[in-house]
Amino acid sequence: MEPDISQAFQKELTCFICLSCLTDPVTISCGHSFCRACLHLSWEDIQPPVQCPMCREPSQKDLRTNIVLKKLVSITRQASLMKDLSSEEQKCVTHKETKRIFCAEKRIFLCPLCSNSHEHRGHRHCPIEAAAEEQMEQLLKQMASLWEKILENQENIEAENRMTTQWMDYLTLREEMIRTEYRKLHPFLFTEEEKHIESMRHEGQCVLEKLRTSEAMMVQRSKQLREIYQELMAMSQEPYVVLLQGLDDMYRRNESMQLSMSQAVKPELNALPITGLIENYNQFQVHIFFENIIVFYYKTNLFNVMRRFIFRPHHKDTSVNSVGSYLASWGSQSFISGKYYWELDLKESCEWAVGVCKDSWLRSRKQMNESEGAFLLVCVKEGNHCSLLTTCPLFQHYIERPLCRIGVFLDYEDGCLSFLDVAKSSLIYRYPPGTFNYPVKPYFSRGHT
Repeated sequence: MEPDISQAFQKELTCFICLSCLTDPVTISCGHSFCRACLHLSWEDIQPPVQCPMCREPSQKDLRTNIVLKKLVSITRQASLMKDLSSEEQKCVTHKETKRIFCAEKRIFLCPLCSNSHEHRGHRHCPIEAAAEEQMEQLLKQMASLWEKILENQENIEAENRMTTQWMDYLTLREEMIRTEYRKLHPFLFTEEEKHIESMRHEGQCVLEKLRTSEAMMVQRSKQLREIYQELMAMSQEPYVVLLQGLDDMYRRNESMQLSMSQAVKPELNALPITGLIENYNQFQVHIFFENIIVFYYKTNLFNVMRRFIFRPHHKDTSVNSVGSYLASWGSQSFISGKYYWELDLKESCEWAVGVCKDSWLRSRKQMNESEGAFLLVCVKEGNHCSLLTTCPLFQHYIERPLCRIGVFLDYEDGCLSFLDVAKSSLIYRYPPGTFNYPVKPYFSRGHT
């Protein structure tokens, strides 16, 4: 190839960002091409639509390898490899032959005669050109896997940061709620109230410290993952001769770092008892007859919708999209006045929902997606952990799950609803007064997969 043509050809195969030969080239909508890794790092902290680093045209983050460019880059690198192998320093000192064989076990170059020697006869050998292409593909897979971990770790950092804020807000909400309940039940029992609040604050502070420590560890890990990614990226731009001999240690570090990804902290408060709580509500106890049982078979069932709310974006738990089934039933009587308290035994169920709802929500075929008009305490399972949420508005609670009976107290005059852990005489949640002002019916559903 003529020097001018060769130079022009090489220029077209050069990445504008790193100024090296394209690695895993991708072509974006404006027509310009870059290394995939270069674009990943360039666009990492930018929300779509992103811009082309060359012409500043808007683009998308959806990147696909340009097969033609990748093939041309491979041809260029193979030609460079042949040139390197033809040099005197790549000739076997013993046999004066060109080293064209790669020994996978020793990761060294051999001439044909050395590859048949007693020392190397049992090793896996292949032509250096084939070994180089295989090594490059393995390197690109390592980089792709590592980039996924980098993004996952960043999502975890953001989620942990949100969790810290939510936790502090939850502690404030719960403190106000507990104070209100104590002063309603025991207007003059300030000592027990303050003891309860102080215990909750101490527990909350311990969890807060764990959340902050976890986030700091994730930030440090994010830095380490990026360092390894940049090292792999630099290695991908090296000539094939170098690439074949210098990756084992880097792979081990990468695999070790990915295996050590920490699990997010799951904050939870103990359900502390309130003296006389259940006894006070028992005076309003009624027996609810749950009728009109239906079985739903939808991917978008109530529990899957709740699960999607609490799962992080990267979570790929199959149960989120499982068809499964669940039972739903409601009382025949609508409440339009008065105060009522009832209990449900849920020790046989991991997933359940209890509360009240209006008739229009029961009749709606969209009830699995829309919680407007339904005031429910919902328990959903995610792996080995169960989470509690309330609907309307959708809100996650960080209190331990009741293992037996749930108490439901409806105060229609105040337009509010309370949920209790009967066994622990503890308040789970109390909707604020004026939450609803229309007739409601008791509701109960249970997961049944």
